[in-house]
Amino acid sequence: MATQQRPLSPHLQIYRPQLTSVLSISHRITGVLLSAGIVPVVVWLVALSQGAEAYAGVMALFSHPVAIVFWVAWSFALFYHFCNGIRHLLWDAGLFLDLRGAYITGWTVVALAGVLTALAWGVWS
Repeated sequence: MATQQRPLSPHLQIYRPQLTSVLSISHRITGVLLSAGIVPVVVWLVALSQGAEAYAGVMALFSHPVAIVFWVAWSFALFYHFCNGIRHLLWDAGLFLDLRGAYITGWTVVALAGVLTALAWGVWS
């Protein structure tokens, strides 16, 4: 029996990424990163409860430049995920469901996450 060549459905390589799809994927990725990043937070809390010596050791490790980059990225993911969650709550309430509203709130989430990260690191550093 001969098989016919059927047309394939368009794939990600054909579609141009749109803001809404990129933000949706980013929301999922930041959720995973926040879950993985909670492990160092727990390590920090345990060291805090163990006394000054354990805390100083963990803080020496966490103040390494690579760790600082991790913490800044993790805090951006936290703020982004939080702001995008609020955006989804607004959608659940029936607000900003049109294309213009989706784009305005999308760019607002990205900008607000960046501003909150900069403010947090400006205050704490």
